[in-house]
Amino acid sequence: MLASAAITALVGTTKSDAAKVFYEGVLGLKFIADDTFAMIFEGKNARVRVSRVPAVAPAQYAVLAFAVADIEKTVDGLAARGVVFARYPFFVQDAKGIWSAPDGTKVAWFHDPDLNLLSVVEHA
Repeated sequence: MLASAAITALVGTTKSDAAKVFYEGVLGLKFIADDTFAMIFEGKNARVRVSRVPAVAPAQYAVLAFAVADIEKTVDGLAARGVVFARYPFFVQDAKGIWSAPDGTKVAWFHDPDLNLLSVVEHA
């Protein structure tokens, strides 16, 4: 029923100025609009709505994933822009913070200014 509908991911922010700098300047998403309730950013095949909320309760799992062709190059580029990659004691991650799944998929996690957990993924 919704397979042909455009998808917009939703995240919350209490730090809208920092979120705009992060999503547009650091991640490189295209800024589309700000309607005072939320900012809209656009990537290759989806939009991200960063809603202004009174409080953010970050999930313990990634709420956004960006599929990339070369995770090492992407991680290096984001790190150069100040992104710090999360480390987890239950995953074996390389020096850059990249975890390799048994099927060969590679994942690295990081936070936005409101501690929403995001990831970059290179599928096997």
